[in-house]
Amino acid sequence: MCLGELGRVLVVTAGSADVQVGDRVRTVSLLTLDDPVAPGDWVQIHSGFALARLTDDEAREAEQIRSLTDAEEQP
Repeated sequence: MCLGELGRVLVVTAGSADVQVGDRVRTVSLLTLDDPVAPGDWVQIHSGFALARLTDDEAREAEQIRSLTDAEEQP
């Protein structure tokens, strides 16, 4: 099951943002967000849309959970 990705906002333009996801930069839509985002913010991304803005603590916790889950899936 895909739970989306976490990314850090690099640049915000009208209705979209360039977001660093791992070693890639993706352009994602901001149309589903109520809250404004700014460079440096963390966002949860799914299917090309930013679904939520996260605090630094929330992003760190999500990354820790993801790394534990990924480790459990390794054979």
